[in-house]
Amino acid sequence: MGEVDQVAAGPRLRRPTRQTVKGYWTDVVNAWRVPAVKRGLLATSLLFVGSLTPAYLPQNSPWWEPIRALGWDTWPAKVIGTALVVTAVVLLVSAWFRLRPGLYLDFKHWAVGLIWSLPLLLAPPIFSHDAYSYAAQGWLLHNGLNPYETPVSVLPGAFADQVSWVWRYTAAPYGPLSLQISHLMVVLGGLNPYYSTLLMRIPALIGVVLIVYFLPRLAVRLGADAQLAAWFSTINPLLIIDLVGGMHNDALMIGLIIAALYLTHRRPELFWLGAIVIGVAAAVKQPALLAAYPVALIGLPWQWNTQHVLNKIARAAIASVIAVATFAAISVATGLNFGWMNAIDVPGRVVTLAPLSLLGEGIRLLCVMAGRPELGTQIAGGLLVAGVVASAVIVAYLAVTVARRRPVTFLSWSYLVVALLGPAMHSWYLLWGGLLLPLTRPTERVQRVAVVVTSVLLGYGAGNLAWRNDTGIALGLAGLALIITLLVRYLDEHRGTGDHR
Repeated sequence: MGEVDQVAAGPRLRRPTRQTVKGYWTDVVNAWRVPAVKRGLLATSLLFVGSLTPAYLPQNSPWWEPIRALGWDTWPAKVIGTALVVTAVVLLVSAWFRLRPGLYLDFKHWAVGLIWSLPLLLAPPIFSHDAYSYAAQGWLLHNGLNPYETPVSVLPGAFADQVSWVWRYTAAPYGPLSLQISHLMVVLGGLNPYYSTLLMRIPALIGVVLIVYFLPRLAVRLGADAQLAAWFSTINPLLIIDLVGGMHNDALMIGLIIAALYLTHRRPELFWLGAIVIGVAAAVKQPALLAAYPVALIGLPWQWNTQHVLNKIARAAIASVIAVATFAAISVATGLNFGWMNAIDVPGRVVTLAPLSLLGEGIRLLCVMAGRPELGTQIAGGLLVAGVVASAVIVAYLAVTVARRRPVTFLSWSYLVVALLGPAMHSWYLLWGGLLLPLTRPTERVQRVAVVVTSVLLGYGAGNLAWRNDTGIALGLAGLALIITLLVRYLDEHRGTGDHR
């Protein structure tokens, strides 16, 4: 039983059946007939055009030649590009809100995601430069250098020039499999820095496909609201922009975790296979290891007797050992070993949206103004350490109190805690636990909060682009205001209705 009897069941939905190619095409056509889907396609098309701006493009990008030839490298062009991106985000949020009633029931979520993603497939990395770092780290490997020991600046040239200056002098914090995948994409890209970067979208898309395929099916097996899961998780604008547009390796990690959860729910006796998949996911990005614990508990109904408790503890230990052993085996097989441990603090070296990071930076600036910069640095560092300790304590508490009956809920909440209290937080970090949130029996209030957070993060992304594009924050604030207007209207329409359609 596990989580099935603990999650509020949504509408009774038929499990997906096999389709022919004609059936899939029919699903795409049916989705295309929905006006909001067309609006979302317009949004991502505008996002692609607007992404061809200095905030996204390094100076050696091949896009610069046609941009300069057309005279689009001026400040007015920057303003227009920023306005297109802000407009795109507002349109995408609006389309997302309008699709909830009929999605999954009247037309397929995967078809909507496919249509929306098409314009982004050839776009440069969106709202983040991380994909350029992936390519540069793959270039290091191609030249026989270990990214865990060597920053990309050691090999000056086109690959390093693409990377944000903040990360040019740091070691890679990613899993060894992620680095080897980056190396493969560099080779497939013909050692061209920009084409290699675009190919980083391939592993990200594989992760997105796993999410879109398995998540609603997992919701059905849990007795959760599959329509809510399809709407909130598989066509969430953050997923479209950050995972498809931004091509973060988090996509593959999340997709593998969800596949492991589904596999184990379907065949609990194969928890060991799920643990292996978790180990592979951890070799992409290390936080996946946390999922080994809930994978072990799936399919074991809780009973207060010594034998049952010991069985759960033993199975959790076995799954954890298998996941860690898989991760270690991949690390050794790649020849990179465990050098990522030297870079574990790299994500926290810059100020991000992490609440404690922002608080620490504010205190540090006040101390600088008071002539005590050393004290400010110490307090800021102490807050980051306190956040890590607090998140470990909370996760341990959830592991004892929640995981025994609701393992998927434990994983969702734990990832959200880790993201919020960690030293660094980006919008795609919240997707680790956020995409699982519809499986946790969220109340109407929790759903509204999740929608608010998603919308605000999108508004922040648009505003951040305006700032980086030297166009001021007026456009970003205008976009945020429009998003908030749409959000208030959406919340007003759904307040107290319990509408999961």
